[in-house]
Amino acid sequence: VQVPFDTYFKVDTLKKYHRVMTMEDFMKNLAPVVWPPGKRTVFCYRSRGETDDCNAKEGNPFGPFWDTFNVDFDDSEFYGPLHYDVHHHQMSKKWNEKYPPEKFLVIAFTGAPASFPVQIENRELHKYLEWSETVNAAANTFVKSVMPKGSYVAIHLRNGIDWTRACEHVQHSPLLFSAPQCLGYNSEHGKVTKEMCFPSKEIILRQLKRVVKAMKAKSVFVASDNDHMINDINKALQNLKVKAYKLDKSDPHVDLAIMGRANHFIGNCVSSFTAFVKRERDVFGLPSSFWAFPPEGSGSSRNAENQSNHDEF
Repeated sequence: VQVPFDTYFKVDTLKKYHRVMTMEDFMKNLAPVVWPPGKRTVFCYRSRGETDDCNAKEGNPFGPFWDTFNVDFDDSEFYGPLHYDVHHHQMSKKWNEKYPPEKFLVIAFTGAPASFPVQIENRELHKYLEWSETVNAAANTFVKSVMPKGSYVAIHLRNGIDWTRACEHVQHSPLLFSAPQCLGYNSEHGKVTKEMCFPSKEIILRQLKRVVKAMKAKSVFVASDNDHMINDINKALQNLKVKAYKLDKSDPHVDLAIMGRANHFIGNCVSSFTAFVKRERDVFGLPSSFWAFPPEGSGSSRNAENQSNHDEF
């Protein structure tokens, strides 16, 4: 199922940074003139698959995406050794020299033209990514009507079976997935540990209780791909008269929006889902921390207790 971009995010906010339009608008209003059938070239770094072309529609989500807009490609263009890092080596100039815009009116890539994880130079661009009114309304309604009035701590628990298997490789991947968000892009803050990737129940409850007490939070919001640990959290926080809450029906985008506006957020250092929340909160200067980071006994602490609170909205 291909969902239009503006279902989740505001296009007008992105326009403050650059000229943009949705794919739906492009295919309806511009493609018939600047990118008609029979003249559609797809760009990739090198050939994909067994044939000497980009195979742009091979696999999911590639095939379903282009099929949604009835796009078939007539040719392939290999742009290597050019790459997407436009912050260095005059890469923008090189792209324009090889593919002058007056000749190449449309450049369609096989995948997203960006590195993973997001480059450190691009993190602040998250301020141009604003939730749609629909997502904002759902998040606000849940916080106001379901959770107790007052400050709340939001946490992200990544503990599905796929994540369990991924965390088995941390010893061989010191910057696994989005780990640079807490360890630094050059591992200047250490290497990822098993506890950072898959924190134990004891670590989660101990760290959460410490932050809740320091923030004097009234509730906890939990987002998870598997086990929300609601009963465990409620039991651990019963003396503080604080309860945990989650969405009744899974909605990852609303989860992200609710976590993004919490008084404090605790996420998974390795998770790119956490990374989305962390970038949004960094833009607005909101306090965040990570499970098991820095490692206990390292002589330093995230010191979440001393980070300033902020208004709920």
